[in-house]
Amino acid sequence: MTVEQQRLLVFAGSYAEAEESGVYVYAFDEESGTLTLTDEFVGLKNPTFLNVDANRKLLYAIAETVNQEGQKVGEAASFSIDAAKGSIQIKNRAITVDSTTCHIQRDADSRFLTVTSYHGGMIGLISITEDGAIGEVLDVQQHEGSSQHPERQDRPHPHSSFYSPDGRYLLISDLGLDRIVTYALDAANGKLVRQSEVALQPGAGPRHLSFHPNGKFVYVINEVDSTITSFAYGSETGELTTLETVSTLPDTFKDENSCAEITISADGKYVYGSNRGHDSIVVYAIDAKTGLLSLVQHISVEGGHPRHFALTPSGRYLLAANRDTNNIAVFTVDKDNGKLTYTGKSVTVSKPVCVAPVYLTL
Repeated sequence: MTVEQQRLLVFAGSYAEAEESGVYVYAFDEESGTLTLTDEFVGLKNPTFLNVDANRKLLYAIAETVNQEGQKVGEAASFSIDAAKGSIQIKNRAITVDSTTCHIQRDADSRFLTVTSYHGGMIGLISITEDGAIGEVLDVQQHEGSSQHPERQDRPHPHSSFYSPDGRYLLISDLGLDRIVTYALDAANGKLVRQSEVALQPGAGPRHLSFHPNGKFVYVINEVDSTITSFAYGSETGELTTLETVSTLPDTFKDENSCAEITISADGKYVYGSNRGHDSIVVYAIDAKTGLLSLVQHISVEGGHPRHFALTPSGRYLLAANRDTNNIAVFTVDKDNGKLTYTGKSVTVSKPVCVAPVYLTL
C-alpha cells in the first residue's frame, strides 16, 4: 500500500481592495521553516478570514461587496485548490448577510458554512452545494443588547463561530454582549436554534475560542480586557461553566492592548493567545484534569498587531500574521514545554489577517 504524498500549504487572507491581491498561497518547508509564495488571488475586497476543506481541496473566504441598493454586505467565495501547483481557482461567490462579515466557519460534515457579522450583530447559516460551492442563505440569527464598554459594547458584536467537536452545537463569542451564545444546529431544517448562553465578566469582550482535544474544556480569548477564560463544557447540553480567568499580559505591561486569536496544541497541553499592543504570544500550560492554566511564556511576534496565528498540523511551527507590519513570522514549537522560538524567518505580505496551514494530498 502506497503512502499518500502530502504537501503543506499555507493560505493567508488579508485586508485588500478588490483590485489588489487579497488571498495568498504559500508552500511551507518544514525542514527549513521557509514560506514560498505559490499563488495569489485578485478580485475580492477584504477577504480577511478563510476556511480550508482539506479533504475536498476547497478554500472558503469571506469578502465585502455592495448590494443593489449600494449597501455594504457580506460575501463568500469558494475556490478549488491544486495541491501540486499550490494554486487556487475561484468556483463561485455569493452575497451572504446584510452587513460585512469578519469570520467564516464550516461544519465537520461540510454541509454548512457560518459567517459572523461583527458590525451587523448577526450570524448566517449557508449551505454548501454538492460540488463545494457557496449555496443559499438558510438562516440568519440577529443578536440584541449591549454591555459595559461605551464604545466597544454599545450593541451586539459577534466575532466568531465554532462548532462543538460532535458538530451538534455552534458557539458564538459576542464581544458586544460579553456572552457566548450556544446554538443547536438543526441540520435537517437548516436552522440555528438558540440553546443557552453564558456571561463573562463585564468588559471582557470575548472574540475567539478553542475546544480542548478532550472535548471537556473551552478556552475563550477576551479582546477588550486582555484575558483568557476557561470553561468546562457539557457536551450533552452545549452549556459552558466558568472555571477561571487569567491575564494574557505580563504584570509590568500597562499600555493599551487588545487580544485576537487563541488556539490549543493538538496534544492538549498548551494554549496560545495573541496580544496586540504588547505584540506577543502568551503561552499557558493546561492541567488536563482541571482545565486550569499556568503561565509558560510571553514572546514577541516579531511584528505589530498579531491579528491571527496558527500552529502547523504537525505542531512543529507557529505562524503569526502581523497586520500592521505586513509580515508572517515563523516560530518553532518545543513540544516538551510549549515554548516558542523565533526562527528568524518572515515573509512580507500586505495586511495579513488570517493564516491557515493545511496538509493536502498530492
